[in-house]
Amino acid sequence: MSKSQASHKAPSKKKIQAIRGMNDLLPEQSPLWQYFEGKVRDLMARYGYAEIRTPIVEQTALFARSIGEVTDIVEKEMYTFEDRNGDSLALRPEGTASCVRAAMEHGLLHNQTQRLWYQGPMFRHERPQKGRYRQFHQVGVESFGLEGPDIDAEVILLSARLWRELGLMEHVTLELNSLGSSEARTAYRDTLVAYFEQHLDVLDEDSRRRLTSNPLRILDSKNPEMAEMLAGAPRLLDHLDADSREHFEALCALLDDAGIDYVINPRLVRGLDYYGRTVFEWTTTALGSQGTVCAGGRYDGLVEQLGGKPTPAVGFAMGIERLVLLLETLELIPDAARGELDLYVLPMDDAAAGTALQLVERLRGELPELRAQLHCGGGSFKSRIKKADRSGARLALLLGEDELAHGTATLKFLREEREQRSLARDALVDELRQLLA
Repeated sequence: MSKSQASHKAPSKKKIQAIRGMNDLLPEQSPLWQYFEGKVRDLMARYGYAEIRTPIVEQTALFARSIGEVTDIVEKEMYTFEDRNGDSLALRPEGTASCVRAAMEHGLLHNQTQRLWYQGPMFRHERPQKGRYRQFHQVGVESFGLEGPDIDAEVILLSARLWRELGLMEHVTLELNSLGSSEARTAYRDTLVAYFEQHLDVLDEDSRRRLTSNPLRILDSKNPEMAEMLAGAPRLLDHLDADSREHFEALCALLDDAGIDYVINPRLVRGLDYYGRTVFEWTTTALGSQGTVCAGGRYDGLVEQLGGKPTPAVGFAMGIERLVLLLETLELIPDAARGELDLYVLPMDDAAAGTALQLVERLRGELPELRAQLHCGGGSFKSRIKKADRSGARLALLLGEDELAHGTATLKFLREEREQRSLARDALVDELRQLLA
């Protein structure tokens, strides 16, 4: 090869990998998600909540106006870009604003109430960590048009029922607070800023920045060096307006009557500007340090803020990654939900391949719950048996020359010390139904 030819040699191709913080969901993980999502879907139907699906790309202004321009999400974490028309677009960082936009756009809020839910990917550019990624997935619940504490109680009870059905109730704690009306928060904000200004030497850099933009978020700081100072800060609960206090007390009474334990956390403020009155979080320590697995509250002003008529609203969101991780950590996902095969249908030579294909199709038709896989790709008998074992199936169904001649199939137990046996093919459906019951 000449030097000139060598200089024009195609460059080696660099391996393309997933973007940091945006993870693949592999086949062994998918059944765990399907188990959780199935529980959610069933529960929403039982509570009368209808599913809504919204685009992952929205106008940037939707989130700037709803979440708040001085929040961490809008300032630091949102993925924004200009499209070819010069419009500023964003990958949705949360689901409530998109749900409100869709409900307004399609007339779902005109003189009617709505109970809606959704699930799907959200995007925030933050430091990835276990259970928290840049592309993450949430389940959200939103209720519109109901202003009493009873609907607040219902969405909390809905989440509590999910914990019970997943086996998580003893591993989570409900924290409650009220942010009061916007007028009460404005007056409280002045009191809070005055307090913080007396302790400027204790405030960290992030809190000093928030002092003029969003001082309530300072209360949510996890900086241990500020803990003592924050414990002495004025409490928003002591500055509530009368209506908000009555609403909060009524909610607490409803939860008491329903037997739901909770902790009132006066420092719980939530990170989004649209919240008012009720806010809540479900937290756990089962993943190490305390973490939030579900959070929500009231946002009665958001519809009007986005150009609609005043509409009371309440909802919550929960992170699927963190909840699946919690279920795995606590070993609460049943074996039946892991998607393992029941049956591996194995033609012992190529002559049996056509019969095996017809047989497994008949079994799938007559046993809709059967999880069966057909061996494809040929190979020696020894390699075929190895593939049957690696499939994870409980049973194998063997078809060879003798089975073809006598209209039978050999049932082999792959996970139990039991003798294999020959069965007439017409008897397979009843036999498998009994074995897999």
